[in-house]
Amino acid sequence: MKQGSTEGHSAKSAYPKRLALIVASLVGLTVFLVLTSLFMVSQPIGSTLSGYFYGVSRSENFGSMSVPPDGGMVKDLTKLNLTEGDRTLVPPLENGGSASETVSTPDVNVVEISKNPHSTPQGTNEKLVSQPEVSVTVSENPAVSKSEETVDQPAGKLGSLNEGDFHNTSLPTNVTNSVQTGKDSTPSTDVLSSVSPLEDNISSKVGSGYSDCDLYHGQWVYDETGPLYTNNSCPVLTQMQNCQGNGRPDKEYENWRWKPEHCDLPRFDPKKFLELMRGKTLAFIGDSVARNQMESMLCILWQVEVPKNRGNKRMQRYYFKSTSTMIVRIWSSWLVHRTSEPFDFAPEGLDKLHLDAPDEIFMEFVPQFDVIVLSSGHWFAKRSAYILNNEILGGQLWWPDSSRQNKINNVEAFGISVETILTSLGTHPNYTGLTIVRSFSPDHYEGGAWNTGGSCTGKVKPALASEIVVNGFTNIMHEKQVNGFNNALKKTTNKSKLRLMDITEAFSYRHDGHPGPYRSPDPNKVTTRDKDGKPPPQDCLHWCMPGPVDTWNELVMEIIRREYEGGTGPDS
Repeated sequence: MKQGSTEGHSAKSAYPKRLALIVASLVGLTVFLVLTSLFMVSQPIGSTLSGYFYGVSRSENFGSMSVPPDGGMVKDLTKLNLTEGDRTLVPPLENGGSASETVSTPDVNVVEISKNPHSTPQGTNEKLVSQPEVSVTVSENPAVSKSEETVDQPAGKLGSLNEGDFHNTSLPTNVTNSVQTGKDSTPSTDVLSSVSPLEDNISSKVGSGYSDCDLYHGQWVYDETGPLYTNNSCPVLTQMQNCQGNGRPDKEYENWRWKPEHCDLPRFDPKKFLELMRGKTLAFIGDSVARNQMESMLCILWQVEVPKNRGNKRMQRYYFKSTSTMIVRIWSSWLVHRTSEPFDFAPEGLDKLHLDAPDEIFMEFVPQFDVIVLSSGHWFAKRSAYILNNEILGGQLWWPDSSRQNKINNVEAFGISVETILTSLGTHPNYTGLTIVRSFSPDHYEGGAWNTGGSCTGKVKPALASEIVVNGFTNIMHEKQVNGFNNALKKTTNKSKLRLMDITEAFSYRHDGHPGPYRSPDPNKVTTRDKDGKPPPQDCLHWCMPGPVDTWNELVMEIIRREYEGGTGPDS
Protein backbone atom coordinates (compact mmCIF):
# COMPACT_ATOMS: atom_id res chain seq x y z
CA MET A 1 0.00 0.00 0.00
CA LYS A 2 2.79 2.40 0.86
CA GLN A 3 4.62 1.53 -2.30
CA GLY A 4 1.51 2.33 -4.42
CA SER A 5 1.16 5.72 -2.73
CA THR A 6 4.73 6.54 -3.57
CA GLU A 7 4.24 5.63 -7.25
CA GLY A 8 1.05 7.76 -7.42
CA HIS A 9 2.83 10.69 -5.91
CA SER A 10 5.73 10.38 -8.42
CA ALA A 11 3.30 10.25 -11.35
CA LYS A 12 1.51 13.36 -10.14
CA SER A 13 4.78 15.26 -9.74
CA ALA A 14 5.81 14.28 -13.30
CA TYR A 15 2.85 16.07 -14.89
CA PRO A 16 3.93 19.63 -13.93
CA LYS A 17 7.42 18.90 -15.26
CA ARG A 18 6.03 17.75 -18.63
CA LEU A 19 3.70 20.73 -18.75
CA ALA A 20 6.60 23.08 -18.04
CA LEU A 21 8.63 21.43 -20.79
CA ILE A 22 5.81 21.88 -23.29
CA VAL A 23 5.33 25.52 -22.33
CA ALA A 24 9.06 26.16 -22.64
CA SER A 25 9.11 24.57 -26.09
CA LEU A 26 6.20 26.71 -27.25
CA VAL A 27 7.84 29.86 -25.96
CA GLY A 28 11.10 28.94 -27.71
CA LEU A 29 9.30 28.24 -30.99
CA THR A 30 7.47 31.56 -30.74
CA VAL A 31 10.71 33.44 -30.18
CA PHE A 32 12.31 31.63 -33.16
CA LEU A 33 9.40 32.50 -35.44
CA VAL A 34 9.48 36.15 -34.40
CA LEU A 35 13.23 36.42 -34.99
CA THR A 36 12.94 34.61 -38.33
CA SER A 37 10.18 36.98 -39.46
CA LEU A 38 12.26 39.99 -38.55
CA PHE A 39 15.21 38.56 -40.50
CA MET A 40 13.09 37.84 -43.57
CA VAL A 41 11.87 41.43 -43.60
CA SER A 42 15.43 42.73 -43.70
CA GLN A 43 16.65 40.04 -46.13
CA PRO A 44 14.07 39.20 -48.84
CA ILE A 45 13.59 35.51 -49.42
CA GLY A 46 14.31 35.82 -53.11
CA SER A 47 17.87 36.97 -52.63
CA THR A 48 18.39 34.53 -49.77
CA LEU A 49 17.31 31.53 -51.82
CA SER A 50 19.17 32.81 -54.86
CA GLY A 51 22.39 32.97 -52.87
CA TYR A 52 21.79 29.49 -51.53
CA PHE A 53 21.08 27.79 -54.84
CA TYR A 54 23.39 29.77 -57.13
CA GLY A 55 26.19 30.72 -54.80
CA VAL A 56 27.71 34.11 -54.18
CA SER A 57 30.17 34.31 -57.06
CA ARG A 58 29.34 34.05 -60.76
CA SER A 59 32.79 34.60 -62.06
CA GLU A 60 32.29 34.44 -65.81
CA ASN A 61 29.58 37.04 -66.15
CA PHE A 62 28.23 40.37 -65.06
CA GLY A 63 26.25 38.86 -62.19
CA SER A 64 27.93 41.13 -59.67
CA MET A 65 27.00 44.28 -61.55
CA SER A 66 24.11 46.37 -60.36
CA VAL A 67 22.67 48.63 -63.05
CA PRO A 68 20.94 51.63 -61.53
CA PRO A 69 17.43 52.32 -62.83
CA ASP A 70 18.56 55.63 -64.27
CA GLY A 71 21.21 53.95 -66.41
CA GLY A 72 24.00 55.74 -64.58
CA MET A 73 27.40 54.57 -63.44
CA VAL A 74 28.14 50.97 -62.53
CA LYS A 75 31.15 50.59 -60.32
CA ASP A 76 31.44 46.92 -59.36
CA LEU A 77 33.55 44.93 -61.81
CA THR A 78 35.50 42.97 -59.23
CA LYS A 79 34.05 39.69 -60.42
CA LEU A 80 34.21 40.42 -64.14
CA ASN A 81 36.26 38.06 -66.29
CA LEU A 82 38.61 36.81 -63.59
CA THR A 83 38.16 33.14 -64.37
CA GLU A 84 41.20 30.97 -64.87
CA GLY A 85 40.36 30.50 -68.55
CA ASP A 86 40.31 34.22 -69.16
CA ARG A 87 43.60 34.91 -67.38
CA THR A 88 45.56 33.18 -70.13
CA LEU A 89 44.16 35.59 -72.73
CA VAL A 90 45.04 38.86 -71.03
CA PRO A 91 48.18 40.32 -72.63
CA PRO A 92 51.13 40.60 -70.23
CA LEU A 93 51.95 43.93 -68.73
CA GLU A 94 55.20 45.71 -69.45
CA ASN A 95 56.65 44.52 -66.13
CA GLY A 96 55.92 40.94 -67.01
CA GLY A 97 52.80 40.58 -64.88
CA SER A 98 49.32 39.77 -66.04
CA ALA A 99 46.70 42.45 -66.36
CA SER A 100 44.19 40.11 -64.79
CA GLU A 101 46.24 40.03 -61.62
CA THR A 102 46.04 43.78 -61.15
CA VAL A 103 42.44 44.46 -62.10
CA SER A 104 41.04 47.56 -60.44
CA THR A 105 37.38 48.45 -60.16
CA PRO A 106 37.01 51.24 -62.71
CA ASP A 107 33.92 53.31 -63.26
CA VAL A 108 31.84 51.78 -66.01
CA ASN A 109 29.63 53.69 -68.38
CA VAL A 110 26.34 52.10 -69.32
CA VAL A 111 24.24 52.78 -72.37
CA GLU A 112 20.86 51.10 -72.19
CA ILE A 113 18.50 49.93 -74.91
CA SER A 114 14.89 49.67 -73.87
CA LYS A 115 12.44 47.04 -75.05
CA ASN A 116 10.06 49.68 -76.36
CA PRO A 117 11.45 50.60 -79.77
CA HIS A 118 9.31 53.71 -79.98
CA SER A 119 10.09 55.14 -76.56
CA THR A 120 11.80 58.45 -76.05
CA PRO A 121 13.80 58.84 -72.84
CA GLN A 122 12.60 61.45 -70.44
CA GLY A 123 14.80 64.45 -70.10
CA THR A 124 15.94 64.48 -73.73
CA ASN A 125 14.99 66.86 -76.49
CA GLU A 126 14.60 64.12 -79.05
CA LYS A 127 11.94 64.80 -81.64
CA LEU A 128 9.58 62.16 -82.92
CA VAL A 129 10.96 60.67 -86.12
CA SER A 130 8.71 58.96 -88.61
CA GLN A 131 10.00 56.07 -90.69
CA PRO A 132 11.02 57.33 -94.12
CA GLU A 133 9.76 55.82 -97.31
CA VAL A 134 12.19 53.39 -98.87
CA SER A 135 12.81 53.52 -102.57
CA VAL A 136 14.34 50.60 -104.39
CA THR A 137 16.04 52.81 -106.96
CA VAL A 138 19.70 53.50 -106.26
CA SER A 139 22.66 54.52 -108.37
CA GLU A 140 25.09 51.71 -108.98
CA ASN A 141 28.73 52.16 -108.09
CA PRO A 142 30.72 51.32 -111.24
CA ALA A 143 33.88 50.67 -109.25
CA VAL A 144 32.50 47.84 -107.13
CA SER A 145 34.81 44.88 -107.32
CA LYS A 146 33.44 41.35 -107.60
CA SER A 147 36.75 39.62 -107.13
CA GLU A 148 35.76 38.21 -103.76
CA GLU A 149 33.06 36.08 -105.35
CA THR A 150 35.66 33.78 -106.81
CA VAL A 151 39.00 34.42 -105.13
CA ASP A 152 39.59 35.60 -101.57
CA GLN A 153 42.36 38.09 -101.09
CA PRO A 154 45.30 36.81 -99.05
CA ALA A 155 44.98 37.62 -95.37
CA GLY A 156 46.59 40.87 -94.40
CA LYS A 157 47.02 42.08 -98.00
CA LEU A 158 45.56 45.41 -99.05
CA GLY A 159 43.39 45.14 -102.11
CA SER A 160 42.16 47.86 -104.43
CA LEU A 161 40.87 50.94 -102.66
CA ASN A 162 38.67 52.11 -105.50
CA GLU A 163 35.52 53.83 -104.36
CA GLY A 164 33.13 51.20 -103.04
CA ASP A 165 35.48 48.22 -103.03
CA PHE A 166 35.03 47.84 -99.31
CA HIS A 167 31.27 47.58 -99.56
CA ASN A 168 30.17 45.44 -102.46
CA THR A 169 26.82 47.10 -101.81
CA SER A 170 24.85 50.13 -102.83
CA LEU A 171 22.34 51.76 -100.55
CA PRO A 172 19.31 53.78 -101.64
CA THR A 173 20.26 57.40 -102.09
CA ASN A 174 16.85 58.74 -101.16
CA VAL A 175 16.39 56.71 -98.01
CA THR A 176 16.33 59.21 -95.17
CA ASN A 177 19.61 58.18 -93.65
CA SER A 178 20.53 61.33 -91.84
CA VAL A 179 17.84 62.23 -89.32
CA GLN A 180 20.14 63.71 -86.76
CA THR A 181 18.65 64.81 -83.46
CA GLY A 182 20.44 66.25 -80.49
CA LYS A 183 24.13 66.73 -79.82
CA ASP A 184 26.93 64.69 -78.37
CA SER A 185 26.79 64.05 -74.65
CA THR A 186 28.44 61.71 -72.20
CA PRO A 187 27.07 58.11 -72.26
CA SER A 188 27.42 57.78 -68.51
CA THR A 189 24.79 60.46 -67.89
CA ASP A 190 22.20 59.57 -70.52
CA VAL A 191 20.10 56.51 -71.15
CA LEU A 192 19.58 55.14 -74.64
CA SER A 193 16.31 53.81 -75.90
CA SER A 194 15.74 52.45 -79.37
CA VAL A 195 13.79 54.40 -81.97
CA SER A 196 13.94 51.73 -84.64
CA PRO A 197 10.55 50.23 -85.53
CA LEU A 198 11.25 46.63 -84.58
CA GLU A 199 7.70 45.81 -83.53
CA ASP A 200 7.56 43.74 -80.34
CA ASN A 201 10.97 42.36 -81.26
CA ILE A 202 9.37 39.02 -82.10
CA SER A 203 12.57 37.98 -83.80
CA SER A 204 14.41 37.68 -80.50
CA LYS A 205 11.85 35.20 -79.23
CA VAL A 206 10.68 33.14 -82.19
CA GLY A 207 12.67 29.97 -82.64
CA SER A 208 15.07 30.84 -79.86
CA GLY A 209 14.33 27.82 -77.70
CA TYR A 210 14.98 29.88 -74.57
CA SER A 211 12.69 32.90 -74.79
CA ASP A 212 12.82 33.44 -71.02
CA CYS A 213 16.33 34.83 -71.39
CA ASP A 214 16.48 37.53 -74.07
CA LEU A 215 20.04 38.10 -75.21
CA TYR A 216 19.21 41.00 -77.49
CA HIS A 217 18.01 43.78 -75.17
CA GLY A 218 20.37 45.33 -72.68
CA GLN A 219 23.18 47.82 -72.25
CA TRP A 220 26.55 48.59 -73.77
CA VAL A 221 28.93 48.56 -70.80
CA TYR A 222 32.41 50.02 -70.90
CA ASP A 223 34.96 47.45 -69.71
CA GLU A 224 38.57 48.52 -69.25
CA THR A 225 39.70 44.89 -69.48
CA GLY A 226 39.67 45.32 -73.25
CA PRO A 227 39.41 42.85 -76.15
CA LEU A 228 40.75 39.31 -76.27
CA TYR A 229 43.18 40.11 -79.09
CA THR A 230 44.83 43.08 -80.76
CA ASN A 231 45.26 44.04 -84.38
CA ASN A 232 48.89 42.91 -84.04
CA SER A 233 48.10 39.47 -82.59
CA CYS A 234 45.86 38.27 -85.44
CA PRO A 235 47.53 37.44 -88.78
CA VAL A 236 44.25 36.85 -90.66
CA LEU A 237 42.74 40.27 -90.12
CA THR A 238 41.71 41.95 -93.38
CA GLN A 239 43.60 45.22 -93.70
CA MET A 240 40.49 47.29 -94.31
CA GLN A 241 39.15 46.26 -90.88
CA ASN A 242 42.52 46.85 -89.17
CA CYS A 243 41.50 50.26 -87.82
CA GLN A 244 44.41 50.68 -85.40
CA GLY A 245 46.89 49.53 -88.04
CA ASN A 246 45.36 52.06 -90.42
CA GLY A 247 45.94 54.92 -88.00
CA ARG A 248 42.65 55.37 -86.17
CA PRO A 249 43.62 57.54 -83.17
CA ASP A 250 40.95 56.46 -80.63
CA LYS A 251 40.50 52.99 -79.06
CA GLU A 252 37.47 53.23 -76.75
CA TYR A 253 35.29 51.48 -79.31
CA GLU A 254 37.19 48.25 -78.53
CA ASN A 255 36.10 48.19 -74.88
CA TRP A 256 32.31 48.34 -74.95
CA ARG A 257 30.73 44.99 -74.03
CA TRP A 258 27.12 43.87 -74.37
CA LYS A 259 25.19 43.14 -71.15
CA PRO A 260 21.70 41.64 -71.64
CA GLU A 261 18.99 42.87 -69.28
CA HIS A 262 17.94 39.67 -67.56
CA CYS A 263 20.83 37.28 -68.12
CA ASP A 264 24.57 37.33 -68.67
CA LEU A 265 26.69 37.06 -71.78
CA PRO A 266 30.07 35.61 -70.73
CA ARG A 267 33.28 36.72 -72.35
CA PHE A 268 34.30 34.42 -75.15
CA ASP A 269 36.32 31.53 -73.78
CA PRO A 270 38.38 30.13 -76.71
CA LYS A 271 39.33 26.91 -74.93
CA LYS A 272 35.76 26.16 -73.92
CA PHE A 273 34.52 27.00 -77.41
CA LEU A 274 36.94 24.56 -79.03
CA GLU A 275 35.83 21.94 -76.52
CA LEU A 276 32.16 22.60 -77.33
CA MET A 277 33.00 22.22 -81.01
CA ARG A 278 35.18 19.13 -80.60
CA GLY A 279 35.05 17.11 -83.80
CA LYS A 280 32.63 19.60 -85.35
CA THR A 281 32.62 22.15 -88.18
CA LEU A 282 31.36 25.73 -88.00
CA ALA A 283 30.67 27.43 -91.32
CA PHE A 284 30.24 31.15 -91.96
CA ILE A 285 28.33 31.54 -95.20
CA GLY A 286 27.46 34.80 -96.94
CA ASP A 287 28.92 38.14 -97.92
CA SER A 288 31.84 40.29 -96.77
CA VAL A 289 30.15 40.87 -93.40
CA ALA A 290 30.28 37.09 -92.92
CA ARG A 291 34.01 37.32 -93.64
CA ASN A 292 34.25 40.07 -91.02
CA GLN A 293 32.64 37.82 -88.40
CA MET A 294 34.62 34.74 -89.39
CA GLU A 295 37.92 36.63 -89.08
CA SER A 296 36.84 37.86 -85.65
CA MET A 297 36.27 34.25 -84.59
CA LEU A 298 39.68 33.21 -85.91
CA CYS A 299 41.41 36.14 -84.21
CA ILE A 300 39.96 35.09 -80.85
CA LEU A 301 40.78 31.40 -81.27
CA TRP A 302 44.26 32.21 -82.59
CA GLN A 303 45.23 33.41 -79.12
CA VAL A 304 45.15 29.85 -77.76
CA GLU A 305 45.98 27.77 -80.83
CA VAL A 306 47.34 28.44 -84.30
CA PRO A 307 45.15 26.57 -86.82
CA LYS A 308 46.25 24.84 -89.99
CA ASN A 309 45.01 26.49 -93.19
CA ARG A 310 43.42 23.78 -95.33
CA GLY A 311 41.37 26.08 -97.54
CA ASN A 312 41.09 26.68 -101.25
CA LYS A 313 39.42 29.18 -103.56
CA ARG A 314 35.99 27.63 -103.06
CA MET A 315 36.12 27.36 -99.29
CA GLN A 316 38.39 28.78 -96.60
CA ARG A 317 39.08 26.16 -93.93
CA TYR A 318 41.01 26.48 -90.67
CA TYR A 319 41.64 23.32 -88.67
CA PHE A 320 42.29 23.33 -84.90
CA LYS A 321 44.11 20.11 -84.20
CA SER A 322 43.64 20.01 -80.41
CA THR A 323 39.90 19.34 -80.75
CA SER A 324 39.58 18.50 -84.47
CA THR A 325 37.48 21.64 -84.92
CA MET A 326 37.08 23.20 -88.35
CA ILE A 327 36.14 26.83 -89.04
CA VAL A 328 34.91 27.35 -92.60
CA ARG A 329 33.93 30.31 -94.73
CA ILE A 330 32.12 30.14 -98.07
CA TRP A 331 31.36 33.21 -100.17
CA SER A 332 27.74 33.53 -101.30
CA SER A 333 26.56 37.03 -102.17
CA TRP A 334 22.81 36.41 -102.06
CA LEU A 335 22.55 32.84 -100.66
CA VAL A 336 20.28 31.90 -103.58
CA HIS A 337 21.10 30.59 -107.04
CA ARG A 338 22.72 33.19 -109.30
CA THR A 339 23.51 33.13 -112.99
CA SER A 340 24.71 35.70 -115.54
CA GLU A 341 23.48 33.75 -118.57
CA PRO A 342 20.75 35.37 -120.67
CA PHE A 343 17.23 34.56 -119.49
CA ASP A 344 14.07 35.62 -121.34
CA PHE A 345 14.34 39.41 -121.75
CA ALA A 346 17.21 39.75 -119.22
CA PRO A 347 20.54 40.14 -121.04
CA GLU A 348 23.77 38.23 -120.55
CA GLY A 349 26.05 39.65 -117.88
CA LEU A 350 23.25 40.81 -115.61
CA ASP A 351 23.11 38.96 -112.29
CA LYS A 352 19.90 36.95 -112.20
CA LEU A 353 18.69 35.62 -108.86
CA HIS A 354 16.44 32.57 -108.71
CA LEU A 355 14.74 33.49 -105.45
CA ASP A 356 13.20 30.03 -105.02
CA ALA A 357 16.45 28.07 -105.36
CA PRO A 358 19.29 27.98 -102.78
CA ASP A 359 22.87 28.63 -103.82
CA GLU A 360 24.27 25.27 -104.87
CA ILE A 361 27.81 26.57 -104.26
CA PHE A 362 27.47 25.83 -100.55
CA MET A 363 24.43 23.55 -100.41
CA GLU A 364 26.53 20.59 -101.54
CA PHE A 365 28.66 20.96 -98.39
CA VAL A 366 25.77 21.40 -95.93
CA PRO A 367 25.76 17.78 -94.63
CA GLN A 368 29.37 18.28 -93.46
CA PHE A 369 28.49 21.23 -91.20
CA ASP A 370 27.39 21.08 -87.58
CA VAL A 371 26.80 24.82 -87.17
CA ILE A 372 26.08 27.35 -89.92
CA VAL A 373 26.09 31.13 -89.44
CA LEU A 374 24.36 32.95 -92.29
CA SER A 375 24.94 36.55 -93.38
CA SER A 376 23.14 38.29 -96.23
CA GLY A 377 21.14 41.32 -97.28
CA HIS A 378 23.43 44.10 -98.43
CA TRP A 379 23.93 42.71 -101.92
CA PHE A 380 20.21 43.12 -102.59
CA ALA A 381 20.89 46.81 -103.18
CA LYS A 382 23.00 45.87 -106.22
CA ARG A 383 22.00 45.62 -109.87
CA SER A 384 20.17 42.34 -110.50
CA ALA A 385 17.03 40.67 -111.84
CA TYR A 386 14.65 38.57 -109.74
CA ILE A 387 13.29 35.28 -111.03
CA LEU A 388 10.53 33.35 -109.28
CA ASN A 389 8.80 30.23 -110.63
CA ASN A 390 10.96 30.55 -113.74
CA GLU A 391 9.60 34.01 -114.51
CA ILE A 392 11.28 37.42 -114.28
CA LEU A 393 9.19 39.38 -111.80
CA GLY A 394 11.42 42.27 -110.83
CA GLY A 395 14.79 43.93 -110.84
CA GLN A 396 17.06 46.25 -108.92
CA LEU A 397 18.76 49.08 -110.84
CA TRP A 398 17.61 47.32 -113.98
CA TRP A 399 14.33 47.10 -115.88
CA PRO A 400 13.84 47.13 -119.66
CA ASP A 401 10.96 49.61 -119.93
CA SER A 402 7.77 50.82 -118.29
CA SER A 403 5.61 48.53 -120.43
CA ARG A 404 6.51 45.65 -118.13
CA GLN A 405 5.38 45.58 -114.51
CA ASN A 406 8.14 45.36 -111.93
CA LYS A 407 6.38 43.19 -109.34
CA ILE A 408 9.21 42.50 -106.87
CA ASN A 409 11.56 45.10 -105.42
CA ASN A 410 14.82 44.41 -103.63
CA VAL A 411 13.45 44.25 -100.09
CA GLU A 412 10.70 41.83 -101.12
CA ALA A 413 13.30 39.75 -102.93
CA PHE A 414 15.44 39.63 -99.79
CA GLY A 415 12.55 38.34 -97.71
CA ILE A 416 11.81 35.61 -100.23
CA SER A 417 15.48 34.60 -100.37
CA VAL A 418 15.63 34.23 -96.57
CA GLU A 419 12.61 31.94 -96.55
CA THR A 420 14.05 29.93 -99.45
CA ILE A 421 17.45 29.23 -97.96
CA LEU A 422 16.18 28.51 -94.45
CA THR A 423 13.46 26.20 -95.75
CA SER A 424 16.09 24.37 -97.80
CA LEU A 425 18.21 23.84 -94.69
CA GLY A 426 15.22 22.94 -92.53
CA THR A 427 14.06 20.27 -94.96
CA HIS A 428 17.44 18.96 -96.13
CA PRO A 429 17.43 15.16 -95.74
CA ASN A 430 21.07 15.00 -94.64
CA TYR A 431 21.43 18.12 -92.51
CA THR A 432 20.85 17.92 -88.76
CA GLY A 433 22.93 20.90 -87.64
CA LEU A 434 22.26 24.23 -85.97
CA THR A 435 21.62 27.22 -88.26
CA ILE A 436 22.19 30.67 -86.77
CA VAL A 437 20.78 33.54 -88.82
CA ARG A 438 22.58 36.74 -87.89
CA SER A 439 20.10 39.54 -88.46
CA PHE A 440 20.71 42.46 -90.81
CA SER A 441 23.86 44.36 -89.89
CA PRO A 442 23.14 48.11 -89.75
CA ASP A 443 25.34 50.62 -91.49
CA HIS A 444 25.80 54.14 -90.13
CA TYR A 445 26.14 56.49 -93.08
CA GLU A 446 24.84 59.87 -91.96
CA GLY A 447 24.15 62.78 -94.25
CA GLY A 448 23.83 60.53 -97.29
CA ALA A 449 24.71 57.09 -98.62
CA TRP A 450 28.22 55.75 -99.19
CA ASN A 451 28.45 57.53 -102.55
CA THR A 452 26.49 60.70 -101.73
CA GLY A 453 28.47 62.17 -98.86
CA GLY A 454 27.46 59.76 -96.09
CA SER A 455 29.84 59.65 -93.15
CA CYS A 456 30.55 58.10 -89.75
CA THR A 457 33.71 60.13 -89.17
CA GLY A 458 34.38 61.16 -85.60
CA LYS A 459 32.13 58.64 -83.84
CA VAL A 460 34.05 57.40 -80.81
CA LYS A 461 31.32 56.08 -78.45
CA PRO A 462 28.04 54.20 -78.78
CA ALA A 463 25.21 56.48 -79.83
CA LEU A 464 22.85 58.06 -77.35
CA ALA A 465 19.11 58.02 -77.92
CA SER A 466 19.39 61.65 -78.92
CA GLU A 467 21.91 60.69 -81.61
CA ILE A 468 20.08 57.75 -83.20
CA VAL A 469 19.73 58.04 -86.95
CA VAL A 470 16.67 56.28 -88.30
CA ASN A 471 17.66 54.07 -91.22
CA GLY A 472 14.57 53.09 -93.17
CA PHE A 473 16.43 50.61 -95.37
CA THR A 474 17.86 48.76 -92.36
CA ASN A 475 14.47 48.60 -90.65
CA ILE A 476 12.55 47.24 -93.61
CA MET A 477 15.27 44.73 -94.47
CA HIS A 478 15.20 43.52 -90.87
CA GLU A 479 11.42 43.18 -91.04
CA LYS A 480 11.55 41.12 -94.24
CA GLN A 481 14.28 38.92 -92.77
CA VAL A 482 12.23 38.21 -89.64
CA ASN A 483 9.17 37.35 -91.73
CA GLY A 484 11.22 35.02 -93.92
CA PHE A 485 12.68 33.34 -90.85
CA ASN A 486 9.25 32.83 -89.26
CA ASN A 487 7.80 31.40 -92.47
CA ALA A 488 10.69 28.95 -92.85
CA LEU A 489 10.39 27.92 -89.22
CA LYS A 490 6.90 26.59 -89.90
CA LYS A 491 8.17 24.41 -92.76
CA THR A 492 11.06 22.60 -91.10
CA THR A 493 10.83 18.82 -91.27
CA ASN A 494 14.31 17.53 -90.42
CA LYS A 495 16.22 17.41 -87.15
CA SER A 496 18.07 20.66 -87.74
CA LYS A 497 17.44 23.78 -85.65
CA LEU A 498 16.98 27.41 -86.70
CA ARG A 499 18.00 30.27 -84.42
CA LEU A 500 17.72 34.00 -85.12
CA MET A 501 20.56 36.02 -83.60
CA ASP A 502 18.90 39.43 -83.62
CA ILE A 503 21.69 42.00 -83.39
CA THR A 504 20.09 44.75 -85.50
CA GLU A 505 18.61 46.92 -82.76
CA ALA A 506 21.54 46.66 -80.37
CA PHE A 507 24.06 47.43 -83.10
CA SER A 508 22.14 50.43 -84.34
CA TYR A 509 23.90 52.21 -81.46
CA ARG A 510 27.43 51.23 -82.53
CA HIS A 511 28.13 53.96 -85.07
CA ASP A 512 31.58 54.16 -83.49
CA GLY A 513 32.59 50.64 -84.51
CA HIS A 514 33.19 51.12 -88.24
CA PRO A 515 36.52 51.85 -89.95
CA GLY A 516 35.20 55.14 -91.34
CA PRO A 517 38.07 56.76 -93.26
CA TYR A 518 40.63 54.43 -91.61
CA ARG A 519 40.34 51.70 -94.22
CA SER A 520 43.89 51.92 -95.56
CA PRO A 521 47.39 52.14 -94.06
CA ASP A 522 48.24 54.85 -96.60
CA PRO A 523 49.91 57.60 -94.52
CA ASN A 524 48.62 60.24 -96.97
CA LYS A 525 44.96 59.23 -96.82
CA VAL A 526 42.38 61.92 -96.11
CA THR A 527 40.60 61.41 -92.78
CA THR A 528 38.85 64.75 -92.28
CA ARG A 529 36.30 66.78 -94.18
CA ASP A 530 37.54 69.22 -96.79
CA LYS A 531 37.00 72.97 -96.66
CA ASP A 532 33.55 72.54 -98.19
CA GLY A 533 32.54 70.01 -95.52
CA LYS A 534 32.70 66.99 -97.81
CA PRO A 535 33.75 63.81 -95.93
CA PRO A 536 36.50 61.52 -97.18
CA PRO A 537 35.64 58.08 -98.66
CA GLN A 538 34.91 55.70 -95.82
CA ASP A 539 33.50 52.39 -94.67
CA CYS A 540 30.50 52.67 -92.34
CA LEU A 541 29.25 49.12 -92.92
CA HIS A 542 32.01 46.70 -91.91
CA TRP A 543 33.40 46.59 -88.37
CA CYS A 544 36.79 47.37 -86.87
CA MET A 545 38.72 44.47 -85.39
CA PRO A 546 38.93 44.22 -82.48
CA GLY A 547 35.58 45.86 -82.00
CA PRO A 548 31.82 45.35 -81.76
CA VAL A 549 31.87 42.45 -84.22
CA ASP A 550 33.50 40.30 -81.53
CA THR A 551 30.21 40.45 -79.63
CA TRP A 552 28.56 38.51 -82.44
CA ASN A 553 30.82 35.57 -81.70
CA GLU A 554 30.13 35.82 -77.97
CA LEU A 555 26.46 35.44 -78.90
CA VAL A 556 27.26 32.56 -81.27
CA MET A 557 29.14 30.75 -78.51
CA GLU A 558 26.29 31.25 -76.04
CA ILE A 559 23.73 29.92 -78.53
CA ILE A 560 25.93 26.89 -79.24
CA ARG A 561 26.53 26.31 -75.53
CA ARG A 562 22.81 26.33 -74.81
CA GLU A 563 22.14 23.87 -77.61
CA TYR A 564 24.89 21.45 -76.61
CA GLU A 565 24.82 21.84 -72.83
CA GLY A 566 21.20 22.88 -72.28
CA GLY A 567 19.85 25.52 -69.97
CA THR A 568 19.34 29.24 -70.47
CA GLY A 569 21.97 30.92 -68.35
CA PRO A 570 25.77 30.75 -68.34
CA ASP A 571 25.70 28.87 -65.02
CA SER A 572 23.25 26.24 -66.26
